[in-house]
Amino acid sequence: MILYNVTVSISPEVHEEWVSWMKNIHIKEVIGTECFTEARLSRVQGEEEGGFTYSIMYFSPSEDLYEKYKNEFAQSMQAKHNELFGGKFAAFRTVLNVIEQFKV
Repeated sequence: MILYNVTVSISPEVHEEWVSWMKNIHIKEVIGTECFTEARLSRVQGEEEGGFTYSIMYFSPSEDLYEKYKNEFAQSMQAKHNELFGGKFAAFRTVLNVIEQFKV
C-alpha cells in the first residue's frame, strides 16, 4: 500500500472556501481517478499563528496505481488548485510505502 500525503498551509482569508472545495470537490475528484481507495482530511495541530494547516492522506493499493495518478492526473489536479488558490497556500507532498498495518 502507498500513502500519498499532501500537507497544505492555507491563508485565513480563503480557509473556509478551501475546506469546502476540498471536501466537496477536489478529494472526490482524486478518489474518482480510481488510483486511491480512501482519503482522510485532517487538521494539523500546533500550526503557526495566523494560518491553517491540513494533511490530506490518500491510500493507494499499489505503487502502479500511485504512479498512474502521478503520471496521468496529478498535474491537472494541482493546476486546478493553483488556479483557485494560487499565492494563498504552501504545500508539500510525501509518498510513503506502508510496510505493515496494525489494528486494535
